[in-house]
Amino acid sequence: MRISVPDDYPAVLAPSAVYPALTQRATLTYYDTLPVSEDDLIDRISLAEIVLNIRASSRFTARVFDSCPQLRLLSIWGTGTDHVDLAAAERCEVEIVTTPGVSARSIAEHTLALLFAVARRIPALDRATRAGDWPRGRGVQLHGKTCGVIGYGAVGERFAQLAAAIGMRVKAWTLHPDRHAHMDFSALEEIYETCDVISLHLRLSPETAGMIGPAQFAAMKPGTILLNTARGAIIDEAALIESLTSGRLAGAGLDVFSAEPLPQHNPLLALRNVVLTPHCAGITPEALEAGLRMAVENIWDWQEDNP
Repeated sequence: MRISVPDDYPAVLAPSAVYPALTQRATLTYYDTLPVSEDDLIDRISLAEIVLNIRASSRFTARVFDSCPQLRLLSIWGTGTDHVDLAAAERCEVEIVTTPGVSARSIAEHTLALLFAVARRIPALDRATRAGDWPRGRGVQLHGKTCGVIGYGAVGERFAQLAAAIGMRVKAWTLHPDRHAHMDFSALEEIYETCDVISLHLRLSPETAGMIGPAQFAAMKPGTILLNTARGAIIDEAALIESLTSGRLAGAGLDVFSAEPLPQHNPLLALRNVVLTPHCAGITPEALEAGLRMAVENIWDWQEDNP
């Protein structure tokens, strides 16, 4: 097998425990830099039968698939496919596989950490204490508050369990209620109007892009805390900034953004009621190794015709 890894930057695959087996079982073309253009990506994978994709910044467009006729499998480390033209992949008979569920606990824990950081104003209190101040009594107790979970896949379900474990009432909404026949889901309008915390756990798709915009922020309960560890483009960022600036939202905990890395001119950087992390919620050593191992095992399963 000819396998190309076009985008292991910053390097996570090469230092992993699964990398030696990959080099032993396949003819590997490996890059520890990101492609600088679509043409560069095509050059890196044009001879490969299989691509192991590490970074979502590598965009697999219709032109990429058309230019790589030998490509048969795209194995993605992660669950998102918003950087892949799925219709073009199907037309070119390229199978797409991902690593669902392996980062669910890590992302859910990170979401809970963001919630505590925003509700208890931990970064601001840390800065003030270091500066010699002694601010008191400015945190929000979460026990007894209502948490709305929008998106009830592996991550959303796990975060709902954590929120319930600290004494929050949980309401949830999902695009696919038929997959959870035992659950009593709420309407989105009810979540916006009644929840003290709203956490997003959706995949980015045509249905979810921009789904949290001015109308949704206007419908939210004043003083809501918003969390997003899913995809930045699910939120209208300008509307988010306006809601945070006006005080309609009490705060936000964000791990994902419409542009990544976050540009230095982005107004979110100046807001004191926002806690920001660099799209790292799913990257713990445990989740990292499990996800990379699954991405490689997906290749072996495909080779052996195991679905």
